Amino acid sequence: MRLGRLIGGLFCAVWLAGLTAPAQAMMATNAEHAVLMDGATGAILWQKNGFVAMPPASMSKLMTLDLLFQRLKDGRVKLTDSFPVSEKAWRTGGSKMFVMVGNSIPVEDLIRGIIIQSGNDACVVVAEALGGTEEGFVGMMNRRAKELGLKNSHFVNPNGLPDPPGQLMSAHDLAVLARDIITNYAQYYHYFGEREFAWNGIRQPNRNTVLEKFPGADGLKTGYTDAAGYGVVASAVHDGRRLILVLGGLRYPDLDQFAPVKRDWIAEQRRGEEAARVLGLAFREFRQYKLFGANAVVGRAPVWQGSQESVPLVVGAPLAVTLQVESRAQMKVSLQFDGPVQAPVLKGQRIGTLKVEAPDYPGTEVPIYAGEAVGSASIFSRMFAGLHALIFGPPAAPAQ
Repeated sequence: MRLGRLIGGLFCAVWLAGLTAPAQAMMATNAEHAVLMDGATGAILWQKNGFVAMPPASMSKLMTLDLLFQRLKDGRVKLTDSFPVSEKAWRTGGSKMFVMVGNSIPVEDLIRGIIIQSGNDACVVVAEALGGTEEGFVGMMNRRAKELGLKNSHFVNPNGLPDPPGQLMSAHDLAVLARDIITNYAQYYHYFGEREFAWNGIRQPNRNTVLEKFPGADGLKTGYTDAAGYGVVASAVHDGRRLILVLGGLRYPDLDQFAPVKRDWIAEQRRGEEAARVLGLAFREFRQYKLFGANAVVGRAPVWQGSQESVPLVVGAPLAVTLQVESRAQMKVSLQFDGPVQAPVLKGQRIGTLKVEAPDYPGTEVPIYAGEAVGSASIFSRMFAGLHALIFGPPAAPAQ
């Protein structure tokens, strides 16, 4: 029976002491699209056009790698396996690993060729090996995007080249994809931190200059096309905290005066410097606040016709939030559930939701559960409670 809606502050301790003025957003960038994600929880800490689809250029190679890592992890593919190079792969333009038609290349070298050298040709080799054809692999990419909940992504090739057109991802989707790789394929993540790789006698440096410009940076991927501008998916760890940053649409028109090789080198340095600047700001301005441990009692809910008047409410897992330091003073934690709860109540039964809110913070909601079982009251207690409710109305959920 729906007897009322309880929406209240948990207790005064969750109103943390500090400044009372509204928190001001501290983050800014010249990038057209940006997302800052907490690596531990996946919470979006800050964004700028982060849910708007954009051309991702070579950053979309993360999906090709995700599918390859998935098959490595479940044993369908081994690092020592070799994939053949077709003429189509060999002819693929743009940034190249410089594969040779007719050769077979070990999977581990293809991974380095995609990550470090941003080889469009290497992506086609992987796509044809895993999907039968490049088109078949694109279908796998789009299915995987749905599995991961990437709502603003559409793939038309495995490498992000602008021809054919139509490759789209949002900065948010790229951050989700990056976190999936970091979390689920940790044994392969070290490849993103490697600084250079040589294949076919040609040594190329990692284009992700964030690796050298920000202490603790260890991945992931850069991208560039005329339509996309310069972009980067970067991640770093500092004091045990991981942040994931996506920047897209960085443009440097003042560099058009230079030859392409010099222009790209300068742009790569600027892109790395911008990502390092934003990451530095983010690690300073955002802090993780631990609220509750696993199975910690966060409140009590009244029980209707139960063997006891209330049931303790617990969170199922440790709860911590990451938000701007200036937002901490106005952080609010509240419980939301329909109450009183009808007996009997099972231990572990879902009762409602715990909600965390703060200025400049998108909010967090986690389920709350019954911390113990509550049986039904005796028949005489239920008769008395029913008579009391008939005369005076059902008991109201107490305000908190």
